[in-house]
Amino acid sequence: MNCRFCNHKIETLFVSLGSSPLANSYLSKEQLSKTEPFYPLDVYVCDKCFLVQLFEFESPENIFSDYAYFSSYSQTWLKHSQAYVDKMIRLFGINKKSLVIEIASNDGYLLQYFIKKGIPVLGIEPALNVAKVAQGKGIPTEVVFFGTETAKRLVGQGKRADLLLGNNVLAHVPNLNDFVKGLSILLKSDGIITMEFPHLLRLMESNQFDTIYQEHFSYFSFLTVEKVFSAHGLVIFDVEELSTHGGSLRIFVKHQKDSTKLISERVSNMLDKEISLGFNQISHYLTFDKQVRKIKRDILDFLIKVKQEGKVIVGYGAAAKGNTLLNYCGIRKDFIDYVVDMNPYKQGRYLPGSRIFIEYPEKIKETKPDYILILPWNIKDEVMEQLSFIRGWGGKFIVSIPELKVF
Repeated sequence: MNCRFCNHKIETLFVSLGSSPLANSYLSKEQLSKTEPFYPLDVYVCDKCFLVQLFEFESPENIFSDYAYFSSYSQTWLKHSQAYVDKMIRLFGINKKSLVIEIASNDGYLLQYFIKKGIPVLGIEPALNVAKVAQGKGIPTEVVFFGTETAKRLVGQGKRADLLLGNNVLAHVPNLNDFVKGLSILLKSDGIITMEFPHLLRLMESNQFDTIYQEHFSYFSFLTVEKVFSAHGLVIFDVEELSTHGGSLRIFVKHQKDSTKLISERVSNMLDKEISLGFNQISHYLTFDKQVRKIKRDILDFLIKVKQEGKVIVGYGAAAKGNTLLNYCGIRKDFIDYVVDMNPYKQGRYLPGSRIFIEYPEKIKETKPDYILILPWNIKDEVMEQLSFIRGWGGKFIVSIPELKVF
């Protein structure tokens, strides 16, 4: 395998999570009798550019053509998105004369807030089922995978972005160079790109191995992402650390020839921080696999003990990260009775691999389980507040990342 950014041959293993099906490929009852494809979940690191990455076993078209993730079901994420819109308007003067384009715009969770302020937008979303929801909200959305071809076509139609954004899309891109080159083509000469993505530093620091799955082709440190954008004539002029998804970065990017924006000292500070922690040394990446194995043992030890006591455990959130955790740890219906999720698209289906049934949230009140394992731990506070009623019968919450805790 060669690195998807620098084309250097890759041989260094970052972590091995066994084999898993596609994390968002939820099963119907009819599919339970059919063979389910599993793929190796081995992650490697390039010892030249330090990009952490997966092999591409399945095409993006097959992964994202019918997608089960709808951003609008998280109130935490909606608040985050609304705050972002207000900030972009305040900092950069985005107004009714601007064009905002979002790559992987999902169900319109973010662009809806620009529209409310009368600001022109365009969404680009490859999943037709998700894009239709956005279109139903009156958000112009093109159903297409983004890259240089799409960028050139849009420019040919007279569309160039004053603000070009992408939240949690960078990791989903197998052809990284084509994607970033497309960004540079579509961005106005004085425009701004913002990208949000989970920070590899936080992934390693907090043992967030469950954020690794087939839909995520790459995992970024700031050191590496700076190299990727620089290779395509783009400069990161500012960076923010965010709490979303267990710790993310938001980068602010401009054209190299754009002299209207000063480079913040936060850029050099972040580079220095990662270097001091060893992100420019291959030895630093070799510590992660051992950490992950310990978490697996801790989770299984706890679940076995609880089940031997005759307790009932259910899961909250049919999240992709939860599917990685369940499949890596070998957790099936003998441990988890069912999982609930607010998304009607997932209800009545089964989790990939573990084949645990997905119920509606009210099922918890009906069955009164002893424990609820919160699979999307990044929104645990929201979930624990939402389900606080379980305290009435002595119910408790379990969170497994960064370490196993019972609340």
